[in-house]
Amino acid sequence: MSILIDETTRLAVQGLTGKEGAFHALRNRAYGTQVVAGVTPGKGGDDFHGIPVFDAVREAVEQVDANTSLIFVPARFAADAILEAADAGVRLVVCITEGIPVLDMARVRNYLRGKDVELVGPNCPGLISPGAANVGIIPSEICMPGSVGLVSRSGTLTYQIVNELTQRGIGQSTCVGMGGDPVHGLGFIECLSRFEADPSTEAVIVIGEIGGSDEEDAAAFVARHVTKPVVAYVAGFSAPPGKRMGHAGAIVTGGSGTAQAKADAFEAAGVRVGRNPTEVADVLAAALKG
Repeated sequence: MSILIDETTRLAVQGLTGKEGAFHALRNRAYGTQVVAGVTPGKGGDDFHGIPVFDAVREAVEQVDANTSLIFVPARFAADAILEAADAGVRLVVCITEGIPVLDMARVRNYLRGKDVELVGPNCPGLISPGAANVGIIPSEICMPGSVGLVSRSGTLTYQIVNELTQRGIGQSTCVGMGGDPVHGLGFIECLSRFEADPSTEAVIVIGEIGGSDEEDAAAFVARHVTKPVVAYVAGFSAPPGKRMGHAGAIVTGGSGTAQAKADAFEAAGVRVGRNPTEVADVLAAALKG
């Protein structure tokens, strides 16, 4: 099994006819994902490598039964693209776009509250359920089907740790890149809850970084609600206070949000914390054995 996406995913790509949207949509389709539509205003009626293009997401939902949207549009249009997809009736929106203003995402989060739609991202690599579907930019070549769930704030670290797992013959159920912005959609807790409920996921890896309190909140959730082995990695042990490191949400202010504080919270919850990606994979392999 998997979470969020599977063989029934029917994907509409907002921004399909742009350079990035085209490249990754075709890669997703080559992997086996059902890419059923593209959405580019003003280009409705076109055909892009066999994929029909519509002017609006609602048309893709009504005419080809799209149930998931993948967004590759410029930051100034991305918030409205998320809202359009949500209103069109898809069940999952994955926004790859980076650089969306925080106030725009705050508006989006408020609008989505109570609606029957999930958001992954923005500023994320998307997600993949190996062997079933790829929605985003995660390289499928480094993945293999299996029983380890993974949720991460960092795209690059996702790739590195997934590759470490695959090299050891450890497959993944679903890998979720939740994104590194301070205001985002699904986070650690929502994904941990789904992995806990997924009978085919035997263990979970959480990849965090400095800034915010998402990791501390995840640790508290694991202590109360997760029965499966969880292994964590926290990037940023050498990050200087007050300096943003990579992601918009990766900044330490005062004494909060440090890598050490996050690692301490995980370990207090019984979660082993690897100090580098190789150690994370080794610890996870040991946990699966017993």
